[in-house]
Amino acid sequence: MPENRISHSVVFYLLNDFSMFAFTMAIEPLRLANQMLGYECYSWRLVSTDGGSARASNGIKIPADNALKEERTLLQSEDRPTLVFVISGKEIGANEDKALSAWLRETYNRKAAVFGLYKGAAILAKSGLLSGKRCSIHWENIDSFRENNPEINVSANLYEIDDRIFTCAGGNAVMDMMMKYLLMEHGDGLVTQICNLALSNRIRSSQERQKLPIGVTNPKLLKILQLMEDNLCEILSHTEIANSVGLSRRQIERLFQIYIGRSPANHYLKLRLERARQFLRETSLPIVDVAVACGFVSASHFSKRYREHFGMTPLADRMTSALVIS
Repeated sequence: MPENRISHSVVFYLLNDFSMFAFTMAIEPLRLANQMLGYECYSWRLVSTDGGSARASNGIKIPADNALKEERTLLQSEDRPTLVFVISGKEIGANEDKALSAWLRETYNRKAAVFGLYKGAAILAKSGLLSGKRCSIHWENIDSFRENNPEINVSANLYEIDDRIFTCAGGNAVMDMMMKYLLMEHGDGLVTQICNLALSNRIRSSQERQKLPIGVTNPKLLKILQLMEDNLCEILSHTEIANSVGLSRRQIERLFQIYIGRSPANHYLKLRLERARQFLRETSLPIVDVAVACGFVSASHFSKRYREHFGMTPLADRMTSALVIS
């Protein structure tokens, strides 16, 4: 191989129920990079905990090339990875693997770049790699991630790059982050070629919002929705919201009926209950603390509203979720 050709050994670590979407969005840009560069700059292998097939969340099973213990031995060889991708499953609380954490720390210490995709930031957090660093995770898990990891600076950005740690929210954001990585490695000429092949005419910046209400284009309503999302513990009054956007209460009611199909109060309540469900399923907070964290004045009021919305009490939902995960 000519001296100016860089070769990367890539490991995709696939957790059970991993996101096929995130996996595809990560591996395809590397394949296209090889195609455009004219040589195998990126070679990869797939790894699972025991070396058996990894099952994606859509039910498809993919054979693994190695088990984790085999990867540990390769750290002492020329085949050790320079890029490691951790692709998580939906249930981020179900993965407690000390061997995986130790391997991730060692790969990073040996100068590999480590990528946490979809909810992979939770795995990197357990390994200690995110201490003192910025990270991104899927919007569904931001609040519970903050509760479980108060020392980590998690953002709602599409992706974050801090030193050699790359984290992103999953979905199309993986493609955005991969293009940023390839831009850093190879320049904009290669990225332009890949985007043309992939029929992608826009790469989003890391600071763009993850969650955008579908069909909502009104800037005032977008600001109100963001205010609600940002204030689920200390509830804003109708007057405070109206004053923040320069609209009357009646104008706000009309916007919600047109774009959302429910009243502002009902939408605000829905957001708080959905956050409460995330806390119940992904943290060990007592139910009364969950109620307070989501702006409810009492546990009884919280339980009543929760049952009306989800058809079961907070305790029953937590117990059901724990049975499913186990």
